[in-house]
Amino acid sequence: MSISVKSEIKPLRKVLLHRPGKELENLIPEHLERLLFDDIPHLEVAQQEHDYFAKVLNDNGVEVLYLHELAAQAIEDEAIKTRFITQFIEEAGIKDPFLKEQLSEYFSSFTDNEVLVQQTMAGLNKNQINLKKKNFSDYVEQSNPFLLDPMPNLYFTRDPFASIGNSVSINKMYSATRNRETIYADYIFKYHPDFKTVPRVFDRNFNAHIEGGDILNLNDEVLAVGISQRTEPRAIEELAKNIFFKTEANSIRCILAFKIPKSRAYMHLDTVFSQLDYHKFMIHPQIEGPLEVYELTPGDNGTLNFIKEEMTLKDILLKNIGINVQLIPCGGGDYITSQREQWNDGSNTLCIKPGEVIVYSRNYVSNRVLEEHEIKTHVIPASEISRGRGGPRCMSMPLRRQE
Repeated sequence: MSISVKSEIKPLRKVLLHRPGKELENLIPEHLERLLFDDIPHLEVAQQEHDYFAKVLNDNGVEVLYLHELAAQAIEDEAIKTRFITQFIEEAGIKDPFLKEQLSEYFSSFTDNEVLVQQTMAGLNKNQINLKKKNFSDYVEQSNPFLLDPMPNLYFTRDPFASIGNSVSINKMYSATRNRETIYADYIFKYHPDFKTVPRVFDRNFNAHIEGGDILNLNDEVLAVGISQRTEPRAIEELAKNIFFKTEANSIRCILAFKIPKSRAYMHLDTVFSQLDYHKFMIHPQIEGPLEVYELTPGDNGTLNFIKEEMTLKDILLKNIGINVQLIPCGGGDYITSQREQWNDGSNTLCIKPGEVIVYSRNYVSNRVLEEHEIKTHVIPASEISRGRGGPRCMSMPLRRQE
């Protein structure tokens, strides 16, 4: 199977990344909030940091695939390429038929599909193409300098889709800004020869949102999903029904839905909780609980059974995965340090094998605490990539972990 992810910690063998591109250079101050950024990263340094991240993965036996390359390969057929361009323009919110026609001609002129895909990711400002003007409204200067918005959050490949067992969830994103990102995964899992047969357990057209940062494969039988700012209960219900009743691509018997605070600092479940080893987890100290958690299991005739419980995180994990876990607090548990390092994703680690994780250099207190707990850390620079509010786990979508 091209997708096989049944754990958060077993040796990582294949991963999908997106190297930051010109979409970061199309961030401007007045549109930062709308595009979900707090600052403008320096692209050259961000790319150097991301390349270092990819090198650490490669050096540890992980095959790295890139999003723009897979998307380009998925649209090699001319009819599929035309369909992609039409759909992309439509989903960008372009209503005027005359402008649609001009944009279609522009994108169709690209002979290199990788360049085409990268241009759709970068966005398109009004000075890049020689627009013909037809109506009065075309002559009136609009405040937005872009015809098509950039997608600066793309390097967080964790969110647009999620690998679950041998299946995939193509997600409906929380914001309009990010929802267009899932078009690449949609085409990869429809048309790429290596991925087109992967079963889907969620589709981007569903009318409730869910994001990959809220989905954690605790083991081959238990899936954790956050009820968060970015993931709704209705989406979890849809995901659960599809997993339990509509595919045999995984062996999940229980879904744990964790209710976490709906704020940017807590954003996804993996920003406050990530697995390091069989019995060790890194957490934000403020989610130890008691927590509100729902256990979803398959019922009769396609219905779901669910139990609401209020338990500490440690007790929830003991009950459902049968392990007396050790919870390691971000920032060593100090309130000020944990708040500061949590903002820079101190709890968001990428495990590449049991007891071995990739972390950001700037979270030096949390990194020291990890080492004290006998966790091997691969420390990567992150002065610029961290400005997007996502950590090493956020920047990676595992495609295969060793069984």
